[in-house]
Amino acid sequence: MINNLSRRDFLKISATTAGAFAVGQLIPPMVAQAAQEAGLLNVSGDGYIPSMCEMCVWRCGLIAKVKNGRVVKLDGNPDHPHSRGHLCVRGQSGLMNTYDPDRVLTPLIRVGKRGEGRFRKASWEEALDLTASKMLEIKNTYGPEAMVFSSTHNLSQVQFENLLYAYGSPNYGTQRSLCFNAMIVANLMTYGMEEPGRIYDDKLQYIILTGRNLMEAVSTSETGDLSDAIQRGVKVIYLDPRFTKTAAKATEWLPIKPGTDLAFHLALLNVIIGEELYDHSFVENYTVGFDQLVQEVQAYTPEWAAPLTEISAETIRRIAQEFAAAAPHALAHNGWRTSNFVNSFQTQRAITILNALVGNWNVTLKASGGESSGALGKPPQPAYPRVSALRLDGVPNKYPVVPLKIGVFQELRDNIITGQPYQAHGWFIARQNPVMSLPDRTKTLQAFEKMDFIATVDIFLNDTAWFSDVVLPEASYLERYDPVVPLGDKIFLRQPVIEPQGDAKSALWIYKQLGERLGLGDYFQYKDEEDYIRQQLAPLDVRLEDIKAKGYVELPAAEEAPSYTWNTPSGKIELYSDTLAKVGFPGIPVWEEPPQPPTGQFYLLTGKVAQSTQFATQNNQLLHKYSDEPGLWMNIDVASDRGLEDGDWVEVVSEVGKVHIRLKATPAIRPDCVYLTPGYGHLSKGLTTAFGVGASDSVLHVTYTDPASGGQALSQTFVTVRKV
Repeated sequence: MINNLSRRDFLKISATTAGAFAVGQLIPPMVAQAAQEAGLLNVSGDGYIPSMCEMCVWRCGLIAKVKNGRVVKLDGNPDHPHSRGHLCVRGQSGLMNTYDPDRVLTPLIRVGKRGEGRFRKASWEEALDLTASKMLEIKNTYGPEAMVFSSTHNLSQVQFENLLYAYGSPNYGTQRSLCFNAMIVANLMTYGMEEPGRIYDDKLQYIILTGRNLMEAVSTSETGDLSDAIQRGVKVIYLDPRFTKTAAKATEWLPIKPGTDLAFHLALLNVIIGEELYDHSFVENYTVGFDQLVQEVQAYTPEWAAPLTEISAETIRRIAQEFAAAAPHALAHNGWRTSNFVNSFQTQRAITILNALVGNWNVTLKASGGESSGALGKPPQPAYPRVSALRLDGVPNKYPVVPLKIGVFQELRDNIITGQPYQAHGWFIARQNPVMSLPDRTKTLQAFEKMDFIATVDIFLNDTAWFSDVVLPEASYLERYDPVVPLGDKIFLRQPVIEPQGDAKSALWIYKQLGERLGLGDYFQYKDEEDYIRQQLAPLDVRLEDIKAKGYVELPAAEEAPSYTWNTPSGKIELYSDTLAKVGFPGIPVWEEPPQPPTGQFYLLTGKVAQSTQFATQNNQLLHKYSDEPGLWMNIDVASDRGLEDGDWVEVVSEVGKVHIRLKATPAIRPDCVYLTPGYGHLSKGLTTAFGVGASDSVLHVTYTDPASGGQALSQTFVTVRKV
């Protein structure tokens, strides 16, 4: 059940928790002194300190209100392009993340069996010495490839990767194959970049959203842009088997049959090409492969797509015509959480090509430089050791077009279990929860049983830490520095706004200390976190003190890049990809029939809610209070036919697992689907707020991997539902 927590209760918890770790000293010495020198705090420890949020990967700029050395309020930084003065509900709850009573504030060493949750407190010296000795033992006995490293995308990831590469392991697991590998690889094959930027200016007229639930999967600035566009009258076509909050705001909701988004977009291409509605000049000058595309899509008529998608041919043809008429002020959004079927890669390719045909580049799409800049410096270091061992995830041998830094996480896990092509013996995990996030949780726990040693870096005793041998407590994002990040024409800083509680440390400190114990000190040539950032800023002739006050520093204006440049082999947008063709995949998107559930079974859909970030925020007491108790969505008519009512306890069974959960009977979902919000059903009793709430979709998900992009097909799992 959801616990009640009033604002007064929260403030009491915050005050008590913060006070407990201030040890009688209201103003933290180092942070307060630096903030006072920068003019951010007065002598009483009151004031405002700019930094960056980390309640999701959008990383908005924030301004922390500090009173008596404690954070009492978080607001958006108006100068940051991701926040623009706003924070979402998760961002505003971030201080509860820091002051959570369940925080791990001292290193822990397991003393019971894995999964019992029995740990003893340890000093940093003991915990790091033990971790390094186990990692060296594995390296010396089995080779560095026997150690697996995995992490979720974050600002200190550059030093996590530094540790991985210096150690010499090829085995790197990231969350991307569970989320948007299909989108990333499709963009790389078509445009030569991971993700283009999107322009929601006053001229934008038309948007097609394919499952991109921006009103709940909140990316603050883009969600705001979409909301403003809708208010201006932009037409939004939204494809999703569920009636989400984005569907409620859209002009038109199309409850498409799962797995048939590809057919819909192939039919759009058919109409736009067949009726010559494309931008002839743009296609001729800036693309390659148009003739092959024409030949392939001529069979994919709206009449062909209608029975597959369960959207009428007239609707498909009309949308194609409207989209082309609005071009180039028309955007087909290629989403984020897109790897839901094994044909999702071809869907994403079709979306990239749809945008190219209407010539919307530099109008609604633009090249995106991401979060990297050659202008920044870095500490000196030697070359990494050469790695000759095969990767456990099959990249690039089995997955030749998947980038090495992305990988195929679920395949890595599966091959730990099989021991092929060799057996892994250790796992080092940072800011990640594979026990909850990987499909088929039983398999993940089996993989853990194969490990001689598991170490986790996190601020909580999450489900993965619960099964670890050593837990290394990281300082929260309000308590630490991370590497600076360039965004647009500014460089932004995450800086501590309060002193770290207990013995929590920054990732930059943890990786350096561990690296030195592993004999890799030459790869970590910085004295402390501030020294690391100073070395980053050195080429810009910017001092750390110059960036603290505003939280950012402006960069000199860069020269504008040529209007149309793409980092592809041809230098153009590749409608036909010779790269794909050479490794055995279709160079042009082709129809791939998705599997369908047997009679009496349902597609298991997944998605997001605005109050949660993946599997990481369910223990936040503020978010917990304002979240609905998770239930299994089922179409209300289907439920009635089965003798089920809203609130009934039901058993949901897939071929790999089963869960019990309450039913949510609703008209807002297709009759052939059920939906379960991810991130619940935690195993760790160290998460006292989240434990016992809801059920885990990871218990049910079957592991299906797209052979091209390596994406996990999350919605290709079928389930039965019965009353219990």
